This record gives sequence, C-alpha cells and structure tokens, in this order.
Amino acid sequence: MGSRQPSQWLTGNLARGGADVAQALAEGNPLNRTVSLILLVLAIGILSSRSFRLTALFAQNSVLTTYLIFALISVLWSDFPLSAFRKWSRDLGNYVMILVAISDRRPLEAASTLLRRLGYLLVPLSVVLIKYFPVIARVYDPWTGAVSYSGASTSKNMLGILCLVCGIYFFWDTVVRWPDRRNRQQKRVLVVNIVFLSAIVWLLNTCQSATSGTCLALACLVILAVRSKVTRNRPQIIMLTIPCIFLIAILLAFGLGLKGDFSKALGRDATMSGRTEIWEIVLGQQTSPFLGTGYESFWMGPRLDRIWTSGEGRLNEAHNGYLEAYLNLGYCGLLLLLLFVVVVYRNIMRKLRVYPDLACLGVAIWIAFVFHNCTEVDFRSGLMWLTFVLVALATSTSRNKRVAGTAVLANSESTAGFPMPVLSAAGAPSAGGRNS
Repeated sequence: MGSRQPSQWLTGNLARGGADVAQALAEGNPLNRTVSLILLVLAIGILSSRSFRLTALFAQNSVLTTYLIFALISVLWSDFPLSAFRKWSRDLGNYVMILVAISDRRPLEAASTLLRRLGYLLVPLSVVLIKYFPVIARVYDPWTGAVSYSGASTSKNMLGILCLVCGIYFFWDTVVRWPDRRNRQQKRVLVVNIVFLSAIVWLLNTCQSATSGTCLALACLVILAVRSKVTRNRPQIIMLTIPCIFLIAILLAFGLGLKGDFSKALGRDATMSGRTEIWEIVLGQQTSPFLGTGYESFWMGPRLDRIWTSGEGRLNEAHNGYLEAYLNLGYCGLLLLLLFVVVVYRNIMRKLRVYPDLACLGVAIWIAFVFHNCTEVDFRSGLMWLTFVLVALATSTSRNKRVAGTAVLANSESTAGFPMPVLSAAGAPSAGGRNS
C-alpha cells in the first residue's frame, strides 16, 4: 500500500486513457487480486497458528468493527454491488495483514519494527528511482508537460504520504533515543535515523507535497511537546490542546472562509490547487445524504463520466477524506469514522502515563491523520489509514494496568547490521534494552 500494485510494477502506472482507467477503477486487476489472495491465505495461516483472541480484539474496537459491517451492508444499495464487494474484500485483507503484526507476542515491538522496515525499503528506493530511473519515477502531465515525482509510489501525493509516515517514525525514534545518545549502540541508530530524515526532507522538497510536509512538521512539533518536561507531568495539557488546535483550524479555514489564506501560506493558490472546485463538483452529484452510494462506489459509472467531462481532469478522489467518506457511505459512515477517530484519541491519551513512548507516536500519527484528510483521502485503504489503524490496534492491545517505569525502546532485532528499535509490550525494557 505504500508503493505500487504488482501490475503497476510490471506494466507501469494505469493507462492515461479514460476508458482504461474507468474499467480499472470498476473491475480491478486479475494479477493484483491473485497476489492479494495468496498473501491473504498466508496471513490467515499465520493467524490460525497463533493463540490470538480475535473476539477480544473486536470487542475492544467495536466502532471499527461496526464500520466494517456497515460498509459491507452498503454493498446492497450500491449501483455496482459486485465491484463494491470485491473492493470491500480487498480492503478486509489489509486489516488481516495488520492483525499479523498485532497478534505477535510483542505487538508494540512488531508495529515499531514494521514501520522502520517500511522506511528502510521504500525511502532509499524512491531516491534511487528519481535520480537514476526517471522513466519509472516521474509522471508528466499530458496537457502541460509538467513533471511530478512519484518515486516508488504512484503519484507525488502518495510519495508525500510515504514520507509523512516514515518521517514521523524516524523523528519519534530519534527523540526517544536522544537521552542515550552517548551510548555507542544508540549513537549508530541515531546516525541512521538522521540519514533517513535527510532523505525524507529531500523527497518532500522534490515532490512538492505541501500537505504532507506541513503535517510532518506539525507531527514533529507534537512529539516535542509530548516529550517536554511540562507536559510529561501534566498530560491533560496535551489532551485538551490538540483537539482545540484542530477545531480552531477547521473553524478558521471552513467556517470563516480562511482556507484560501492558509493555502497561499503554503505556496498554493486560493483554491488549494483546485480542490475547492473539485468539492463543488462532487457535491453537485446526486447521492443519498444518509447512506451514500455504497462502499467505494462513487467513482464509477455515469457519475465518473459527468465528473470527467466537467473540465477538472481524470479525477478518482475528492481530495478530502471526510467528503469522500460522505459520498460513499453518507452521514452514517462518516459519523462512524469520526467516532472511531475520537475513540482512538481517547485510548492514546489513556496511555500517556503508562506507555509514554507509544502514546507519543500515537498522538503524532493522530494529528497528522486528521489534518491530512482535509485535503487528501485517507479514509479507505491507503498507507496513512493503515498506519492509523495499526497504531490504534497496537494501543488497544497493550495492557491497561499501570507498571513501574516507562515504556522504553529496546534493541532485540537487527536489520542490515543496525539494531531495531522496538517497544516493550510490558511497558519496561526487554532483554537487550538500554537498561539491561
């Protein structure tokens, strides 16, 4: 989900022709389905071999479970029920993959390791592709010829999301390790982190993804705030401040009409790179306000043809996650997603004293996710959504009882000769940690 589908690696990105793209959006690709099915079977095999209480996880995440059930039911009123069901089944496979990490004996360490290896693979690959394989990593506008850089992903926005997720992780890991920077082993990891952060900054500057860059800067500030001495002893400050910042920003941007000023401050035009025009067009389509068009069914059929003939190009998303959720699942689906976001924030805040390092990463992902959805679509199967769900489930599976000490990073795994930063699921250093 952080790079490309198998068919895109073998044959390039989707064809630029309207009919080919429309068919791909509706029917998918046989090769992608086959690979996904093989991975799904392997994941189910792994889960069946572990003593993992799936029912307990569903109970702990009842809002997310309700949303998935509602999304499945929405297939019944979709104009394209078979296609909607295929997309729901495909996305369900993504949640199964998350369960593979969460069902590990040490779920917090597994989630941390997964995020680091994601960066190890895709960040340097994107740099290499952009610099030495431009045919693969660059996309040219068919009308203006303007170039945009996609790296190992499919577009500049997807590359921005990859940099956002990996940037948050490496910055968080650096801040957590910094007090032990005199330790030789920790110093090696810090050097690696700084190298990767430098590469991420270069990629963000190259792809010119203003939204991801802004969200990354905001998440880094949140990490520093959570780790400060003032908020460490008074977590209620963070608990109240972050939602207030988000609500004030939404009020100023959409309530008082200042979104154009915010866009100009980021180097964009007053229409937020044409997003406001896109929002007007998609809201002009006739959809059910309470139930929507069905799971992932809006961008298909006559609606897609009307939008494509409106002059805004070959759109396949609303460039606003909340609006996209409304178009597909109406107010009911949107409210379930917003409720899930609120519940995740509550769970993260409960871990501030017990697992401060985990909560620090969780709140950074949370703030980046809610702001990123204002101009991009993350409420479906993208990398940002999967990272958000991964952190949410890792938080819910951690033990709730208070333990002595704090959750610290340990080094129980190694990749490419460098120690792997992982979180102790018991809230204390595991074997090989800095206090062992």
